[in-house]
Amino acid sequence: MALDHQTSKQLQASSKIALFEQENFQGRCQELNSPCPNLKEAGIEKVSSIVVHSGPWVGYEQAHFKGEQFIFEKGEYPRWDSWTSSRRSDTISALRPIKVDSQEHKIVLYENPSFSGKKIEIVDDDVPSFHAYGYQEKVSSVRVQSGTWVGYQYPGYRGYQCLFEKGDYKDNLEFGAQQPHIQSVRRIRDMQWHQQGAFYRTS
Repeated sequence: MALDHQTSKQLQASSKIALFEQENFQGRCQELNSPCPNLKEAGIEKVSSIVVHSGPWVGYEQAHFKGEQFIFEKGEYPRWDSWTSSRRSDTISALRPIKVDSQEHKIVLYENPSFSGKKIEIVDDDVPSFHAYGYQEKVSSVRVQSGTWVGYQYPGYRGYQCLFEKGDYKDNLEFGAQQPHIQSVRRIRDMQWHQQGAFYRTS
């Protein structure tokens, strides 16, 4: 979603991310505090580890904010599998800050495009499994009434990630998913701290 000029300036004042060319925060480091639609054009060839000083941020597999999405909240991400469990891509080509403008959270997810069919409504909660809530349908459209959310392809916050900012998404392509498969969601709350990244595993 496009950000207006005033919102963009506010995000720049409160957002800072450090990108390292090698894992475990080694090698050349460059910092961003504003949207970057093409990291390579900005002189950043490779991103292998990340520290989010303030955020949150969303990274994209492709330049100009396209392709697979990766959500970064405040914290340390020592290697690429600490920010994704989809294992499809280790490439980040664009980054932008995420606007978090509400402490309240409400999202409605619909089975069919254009907000039709069965639905699941979630208010101020994280849901690790839609199946546990009795919702086993696909998610083809989404209406975010308040807050900022991230949806996941599989239960347990696994698989491809989709950012849901306030607004309407009439079909799955509008929220960046090739297929209408969302099976868990959680809220994005600014200033959370993930000491070793959202997906850190010791094994």
